[in-house]
Amino acid sequence: MKRRNFIKLSLATGTALLAPSFSNATDVDISAVRFNANTYHKNAAQTIMIFLYGGPSELSGNITNIEEIKKASQSNYDSYFRGITPTANHFWQEAGGTFMETLLASGDLNVFRTCYSAHREETNNKSHGECVAQNQRGTFREEGSGIFTTLAQILEKNAVINENTVLPFITMEGESAFYAKGDKPLSGYLSPVGVNQNLDNPYERSRDNRWFYYTEQERQIADYEQNTTATVNISMDTLAQSQNEEGQIKEAFKKRSALESFINQIKEKTLPEGITYPNNNAFGEKLQTAINILSSNPDTKIISLGNDGLGGWDDHNDAREYVTRMETLFSALAAAMAHIKAESKENNISIMVFGDFGRNVNLNSALGWDHGNNQNFFLLGGKGFFNSVGVVGETELYNPDRLNRLYLKPKNSSYAFEPLSIAATLYKIYGIENPELLTGGNSAIAAGLFK
Repeated sequence: MKRRNFIKLSLATGTALLAPSFSNATDVDISAVRFNANTYHKNAAQTIMIFLYGGPSELSGNITNIEEIKKASQSNYDSYFRGITPTANHFWQEAGGTFMETLLASGDLNVFRTCYSAHREETNNKSHGECVAQNQRGTFREEGSGIFTTLAQILEKNAVINENTVLPFITMEGESAFYAKGDKPLSGYLSPVGVNQNLDNPYERSRDNRWFYYTEQERQIADYEQNTTATVNISMDTLAQSQNEEGQIKEAFKKRSALESFINQIKEKTLPEGITYPNNNAFGEKLQTAINILSSNPDTKIISLGNDGLGGWDDHNDAREYVTRMETLFSALAAAMAHIKAESKENNISIMVFGDFGRNVNLNSALGWDHGNNQNFFLLGGKGFFNSVGVVGETELYNPDRLNRLYLKPKNSSYAFEPLSIAATLYKIYGIENPELLTGGNSAIAAGLFK
């Protein structure tokens, strides 16, 4: 990320490194949250959150009902898609299914097929804005603080992170409701720092720009070429300490040198032997950078990623590219899990993947899928606190008396959960014992997931 864009992001999010501002935290009374420091330290959890904006179809991870779907669909699946081959566990082979099977067999992937919102079905709510806001706040309210902002305040209140914690929250997607502000002040250092997959260094003072630090007269008399960047940095940091009042700007300049060194160390980090990411896969490059950061810095708790490198998932028409996107996503995830294991971080790092909502399974006249409800939740890693439960949830096809309305829903006998339970699951691995307090009564995912 270029410095100008980084500064704009930092000002927007209240990043303490550059702006003497405060973001706001949750409007939930966190004094009632039960926090277990032993669980927090034992898990040493770190999370990569991948949110698929637009609401992906569930079919890549579940074509159990595909023959029924084909018979009832408005448009013909077989004549439109280049192939719909079921794998042993009924993944869509051409849409990432082969990688899913490999990850499942190694115990690195859990697939929950019945992330289904009874609340949204009752309220007929399938709009992007509302569902994204709710999922990223962990509540059916559309205002208040985001999941990560709430978590930040709780961790700070319980003194497991403080102003000396290096980059606890990082965004590789810009701003999102995960970091939304509430109505209570939150220390600015907890706001997310924005980076990109190239780790363009926002803390670096470029040698090419050192002339900015001199007057014209000084440039005439100084031996410019001999005045090293290190000398300029020392001079500028000393000046910042002498001219700024006590507060966050002064503290930010104190940290600048250390953060520049930290970013540069990560940029120089090489992949472990035998680990490769797919070629021409920008999303894989983002994952590689995220894992390099987490494996180098236990202080970083959360890194959020969006669609960049994949494209959007609002497949109302021409859904064929969905297949390619899912293949791209899971080829990158397979490489990421190999990378995590090579760094011996599979017990600590987990990857969570979900989106706005699911989609109907009727292939409409525009050869796409309209907004639905049921979706997959993919969970990778985190073996120190998650069991390998494999594939959870069974679906059935529902064909109501409405034109071309065709969708999957959980069987009556199947385990299912609201998307807010994903927030509760994340809270739980960070030591929060009653996460349902923060998620409107929705508990963490069960089905034998937690150790």
